[in-house]
Amino acid sequence: MNFKNYLTASIVLTASLAAAAFAGGAIDVHSHVIPADYLANLQKHNAQLDEGFPLPKWDVSAHLKWMDEAQVQTSVLTLAAPQPYFGDANESAATIRKVNEVGTSLKKQHPGRFMYCAALPLPDVKKSIAEAAYALDTLKVDCIKLATNVKGQYLGAPELGPLFDYLNKKHSVVILHPHRPEPVNKDVMKQTPLAMQEYLSETTRAVTNMISRNVLARYPNVKVVVPHCGAYLPLALPRMKSLIPVMQQNKLIGKIDWEKNLASLYYDLAGAHSAETIRMMLSITTPDHLLYGSDYPYVAPKVLTASIERLKAYLKKEADLAPYYDMILEGNARALFGDKATSGK
Repeated sequence: MNFKNYLTASIVLTASLAAAAFAGGAIDVHSHVIPADYLANLQKHNAQLDEGFPLPKWDVSAHLKWMDEAQVQTSVLTLAAPQPYFGDANESAATIRKVNEVGTSLKKQHPGRFMYCAALPLPDVKKSIAEAAYALDTLKVDCIKLATNVKGQYLGAPELGPLFDYLNKKHSVVILHPHRPEPVNKDVMKQTPLAMQEYLSETTRAVTNMISRNVLARYPNVKVVVPHCGAYLPLALPRMKSLIPVMQQNKLIGKIDWEKNLASLYYDLAGAHSAETIRMMLSITTPDHLLYGSDYPYVAPKVLTASIERLKAYLKKEADLAPYYDMILEGNARALFGDKATSGK
């Protein structure tokens, strides 16, 4: 799936649809909600700094204020890290249920401004399938959030098969987010914060693990949003492809369906986006799989506003990227989420 080989007709059609739809502002597929019940659970287990840095403050009024200033019509809310699991699966499931109900309530209170991405009580797979069913069928959430790993249970692990089978039947959109790796060197984490480097490694690790096991090819109805400009995937995937024959020769890995695996991946631009970064991402994907993301509230609102303005400026200026302006800011998200995007339903 190389950008140079992408069908021109498909680009023109998608761009036309996006341009027609783009009226109310950007759709932000990468933002976070930090509810009080979630914070209370972390405090109970003294886990506020599990990711190596304090959680930012969040409230709905401040979020909406920033959205208005930045001309963001709709934000997709996902639960922050860390995962609220401390050895008690029932406690974790109860906390996650409260979080999902709060997120759904915010969506109902502010129709068209928020979409909600439900959390799951992993590593318990049975409870996670039950919560996914409740979230999708009863709460009518828009998508499912999965951490790169929960206590060492990485995406791509065989025991997650029944969960992916269920999400595949529901044609679910999944939004990934990196969490602290397991195990982790605490001294290294203090010197080099997770968000600076290891989060990118975590995302790359989880996605390549899924690809190497053909998870995305086996569950093609699951669409996966990869955060932070694709992490290291534009560098890792070509290297992975070059090493696969050696691995296969030594019977360490089976055949990989690259086309089907990569077709399921979408990418948000939260973090250090640039024209150069987008071009690099287009070496592993196509323009209709790129999505705007902010990472609110982990970055100061003024910085985020400047970031989206910079994005708009170079998308307009760069001739090779200009056709994808509306697609990246809103059209691709509308195509991915369908009628759910900005509908308030």
